[in-house]
Amino acid sequence: MRLVTVKIPEALLEDMDELVRVGLYPNRSSVIRAAIRDLVRRELWDRGGGSYRKALNSRGS
Repeated sequence: MRLVTVKIPEALLEDMDELVRVGLYPNRSSVIRAAIRDLVRRELWDRGGGSYRKALNSRGS
């Protein structure tokens, strides 16, 4: 994995910390990865695009 630095509003950090506190995710990074995965799925995968999906599909060939 690669490291990416982003600025996140304090209110979102507090909500992310709550998700970690209640045990839905082990840490903030996992919350962010899940959110990005959901965004990519919604924006690209459902339209048949996206390099991550193409990579997964090529493994099954």
